[in-house]
Amino acid sequence: MSTREAILDAVRGALGHKTVDGAALRREADALLADLPAIRPDLLADGLVEAFIARLVTPKVAATAERIADARELPAAVARYVEARGLPAAIALQPAAVLQALDWSGFDVHDRVAPDETLAVGFARWGIAETGSLVFHSDAETPILANFLPLHHLVMVRASTVLAYLDDYAAATAGQRPPRNVNIITGASGTTDIEGSLVLGAHGPRYLHVVIVGEATDQSAR
Repeated sequence: MSTREAILDAVRGALGHKTVDGAALRREADALLADLPAIRPDLLADGLVEAFIARLVTPKVAATAERIADARELPAAVARYVEARGLPAAIALQPAAVLQALDWSGFDVHDRVAPDETLAVGFARWGIAETGSLVFHSDAETPILANFLPLHHLVMVRASTVLAYLDDYAAATAGQRPPRNVNIITGASGTTDIEGSLVLGAHGPRYLHVVIVGEATDQSAR
């Protein structure tokens, strides 16, 4: 008997050789999906962007947020963030076209993110109001390390791409060719491994600031 077979036999033995009715499971799943509002948690506000921000600033997510009307206002928002925290005006800029096209005069801008990077500015494809999460797809414009190396991560997301629930992201990307890597990031990096005390910045950015641009296409949360 191979090691794999031995492990599977042990699992089967622990389960007590119970049989599973696949058709019954399918009926139960279909019944739940037929009434999504009944199984989805309530959002924290009526509007999608408001619900997204409300979740972002909760202690467990531990992010900060602000809104701007137009992407061209992002450099000014970054300048305010830098000034308020006494940071140098040096940023690692994600090589996304929407960011590269902005006026970054007054900043020392570089593309590569150093292991000890102080501040990186990025662009998320979606925001999730349910969890306060940001979704990044790896591609030529999205180097993955930019999401994990900086001490401060400042991320722009369009209000029109804020979705109500995580499964709405799955529906929005159904049928598309999946990227090599998907990062769903919820708040600043944190751990409670040591004596149950929350420590921020353990595995990634200690500070996350989200800038929401424009108005949501649908202001009501579903």
